[in-house]
Amino acid sequence: MLDTSTVLLLGQLSDAAELPEESVISAVTLAELSVGPHLARDDAERSARQQHLQQAEADFEVLPFDGDCARAFGAVAAALRSAGRKPAARAYDALIAASAIANAIPLYSCNPRDFAGIRRLDLREVSPPRT
Repeated sequence: MLDTSTVLLLGQLSDAAELPEESVISAVTLAELSVGPHLARDDAERSARQQHLQQAEADFEVLPFDGDCARAFGAVAAALRSAGRKPAARAYDALIAASAIANAIPLYSCNPRDFAGIRRLDLREVSPPRT
C-alpha cells in the first residue's frame, strides 16, 4: 500500500525499484487526494491536483475502509497517544496505517516519521526525490 505522500511523489522518486510491482491505495488516500482540488489557489493548481487524483484512481486498486480497518484504527490511535502524539493531528495517516494493518500489507511512505510509534505496522521507507 502506498501512502498519500508516495502517490504524490511517484513520478519524482529517485528509486522506483523500492516499490512493489503492484501497489494499492487506501480509500483514505483517495479521500485525502480528493481534498486537493477544492483547496487549490488557482485554476492551474486545481487542474494539476485534479489530474493527480484521476491518475491515482486509474492506476491503483482502492481498498475500502471497512470494519476491520476501523477496529485496527483503535489500536493505531492508542499507540499514537501512548507515544505522546495526537491521533487527530495525524488522522489521515492513522487511518491509512490502520488500513495497511487490517489488510496485512506493508505501507510504503516517503515520510516514515508520520507513522512513528504505530505498532504492528510493516512500514517501508521510500527514498524521497532528490532536490
